[in-house]
Amino acid sequence: MAAPRLPVDRRYRYFESSAALHALLDEERQDFVEASSPWRCASAVASWRGPAPRALVMHADPLAAYAYRWLEAFAEPDLVDRSLDWAWRYFRRLDEAFTAVVSASKSLSSRLVGQGLRNVVTVPMGIDQSCFSPALRDPELRARLLARCALPPEATLLLGVGRHAPEKRWPMVAKAVMAAGITHPVGLILVGDGRDRARVVRQIDGNPHIQTLSPIGDRLELARLMASCDALIHGCEAETFSMVAAEAVASGLPIIVPDRGGAADHALAGNGLTYAATDATSAAQAIRTFIDARAPRPRAQARTMAQHFDELFALYEACAEKRAAA
Repeated sequence: MAAPRLPVDRRYRYFESSAALHALLDEERQDFVEASSPWRCASAVASWRGPAPRALVMHADPLAAYAYRWLEAFAEPDLVDRSLDWAWRYFRRLDEAFTAVVSASKSLSSRLVGQGLRNVVTVPMGIDQSCFSPALRDPELRARLLARCALPPEATLLLGVGRHAPEKRWPMVAKAVMAAGITHPVGLILVGDGRDRARVVRQIDGNPHIQTLSPIGDRLELARLMASCDALIHGCEAETFSMVAAEAVASGLPIIVPDRGGAADHALAGNGLTYAATDATSAAQAIRTFIDARAPRPRAQARTMAQHFDELFALYEACAEKRAAA
């Protein structure tokens, strides 16, 4: 359906007219309708009067990505939630209109249920496991990357992957790595780019032990890089699943991640360590703990995308059958 670009992020488009969307839904006579954005798309689907069952997939956690981060200097997330009860009332109204609200992580599901949503179902996402493997580990590549970080092969090599955006918190990660580096030889390879790059570069401030790489489009090359490092470190606590954490686990890479958000689910499954979200001091301590303990590498039993869709479509079929019976 032709639609204008979203003014705040022109990579995306939005449904300008609910009436036009409703007319198209009526014409197509769907068996099932899925909304993948929690704002205008979801409200338009919720107000459609058609008979088909529908699901809202929470591909984004807007409160964690924006409200919690913007107000973190003044209030903890619980207080922010109480202050933004209008937003949670909106989500509770969506919950009443949708047959299922699909969440990709236990942590997000817990928050949604805690705020009164009743139709939440956890369906974790998955990855292309055929691409990522511990067998791709390359000791020579690791040594070259450590040399690029001005460190010997005996040092610890951390990897960060993701766009340079405020919610990814790369300046905080860089600060933690530099703090840990005071007592332990540790380097960081940071892969990505984006609008927050200037802040990232300022935080690194020429430190030779932290090196940035452009985004890597070749999945096999990224998989080789992942398997060849010692641990993945991540800063974002606002992700609903954390694809990069799952890919790291499939690569046999331990993870060091915030204790909130989708990445924490992967660590709590025995694949790494967590630290207090948004806290560089806690992250630095987690890095030191990892280096001192030399935790074993994960077993690389990551969930596949095929498993995700099998479970998702089974859920949709059950929802459709329940609606038909009613």
